[in-house]
Amino acid sequence: MTGFTTGQRRTTRRGRPGARVRPRPVAARRASPAVRARRDRPAPGRGRPLGDNAPMRISAKADYAVRAALQLASAGPSQPLKAEAVAEAQEIPHKFLEGILGDMRRGGLVQSRRGAGGGYRLARPACDITVADVIRAVEGPLVSVRGVRPPELSYTGPAASLLPLWVALRVNVREILEGVSLADIVSGRLPAEVSTLTTHPAAWTNP
Repeated sequence: MTGFTTGQRRTTRRGRPGARVRPRPVAARRASPAVRARRDRPAPGRGRPLGDNAPMRISAKADYAVRAALQLASAGPSQPLKAEAVAEAQEIPHKFLEGILGDMRRGGLVQSRRGAGGGYRLARPACDITVADVIRAVEGPLVSVRGVRPPELSYTGPAASLLPLWVALRVNVREILEGVSLADIVSGRLPAEVSTLTTHPAAWTNP
């Protein structure tokens, strides 16, 4: 998580009798933890501060995008779906979904048509769109460190072997997400190499 910065102690200066006390500028007043969290949060698209590598995770945006794509895939190419219908079916905030569908349209994954019979549909067959395609369309690279792609990093000394570790991690993420199509998930038949990974009891525990 992004570190919080502590505010300065709020003080006032006594003046002569009848003198007005000048208020401190708003920026110098002590902010609440919630305000400081929003203030210190990295801007979208920027890397996290050095030394602050968050655990690898699937963001809400990526999760919503994949679920929306699966809803479109289940409807088929001849039945466009309204954004409202997708949002209701998958319990996704409508306004958030509109932005996600816009990203997917610009990424060439969905098509949109206005009018009474319009809506959204996949731009390609579901078997030709992978989970990796969807995530890249809305989030960018599948794996990054501090917002930087692994091959662009460099380490020295005892951390030198960290780079190939991050690259190996990216290889494994790619292998799974690029190997599963929307059609695979909709049909309930994941590739055997993916299903095998879930059969070990340790796969379902949280260390």
